[in-house]
Amino acid sequence: MFRFIKIIINAFILVLAIIGFNAIGGQKYVEAIKVNVTNFIQQRAEENAKKLGNFSNLHEEFQIDNTVNLLGYRAVIAEHTATGQKMFIVDSGKKPLLTKDDIKGEGLDIKLKDLAKKFKYQAVSFEELKITSRGTLNAYGQNVPYAKFEAKVNKLPFSEVSGIVSSIQTSDGSEKLAISVNEKKKYSQLITDEFFKDVKEN
Repeated sequence: MFRFIKIIINAFILVLAIIGFNAIGGQKYVEAIKVNVTNFIQQRAEENAKKLGNFSNLHEEFQIDNTVNLLGYRAVIAEHTATGQKMFIVDSGKKPLLTKDDIKGEGLDIKLKDLAKKFKYQAVSFEELKITSRGTLNAYGQNVPYAKFEAKVNKLPFSEVSGIVSSIQTSDGSEKLAISVNEKKKYSQLITDEFFKDVKEN
């Protein structure tokens, strides 16, 4: 009986503490902490992105989401906030994952499949990857070739994606792999072009 009364008293004290916390503006304090943490993460991602290029001219509809280590390579992940289209820039240093000749040449679909196999340990895997067209876009202040692809994916809310892959060599001799991808029905080449044209060399 005494234990039951103790539990009720503790629950009552907890309820009073929560009411008191909210009465002195505790909810606003928690929300302020959330905003500060989000801003810190965003600023950190933007600082790290500077190592891979100059993103200061990006239109406000684009946001640098994160900088990550992908298979031992540094990568920037950006998003078009209205559509969720993702853009990736992977710095492969002096050992390119794909070259401009690969992008323009035959057998790119096989090379992309081999590259996708390296990501098998990731939550998402690609299947039935095929090249559908080719073109050029402006990135890092140069005109570079790209190949448009379609693929089936596992473990995502949608089953088919569309996007482009491009290879860029910067003035310091390092190679960048540029990728833009979205759900097949939502992919926009215009969004891709708008993003990459504003990415410059440092």
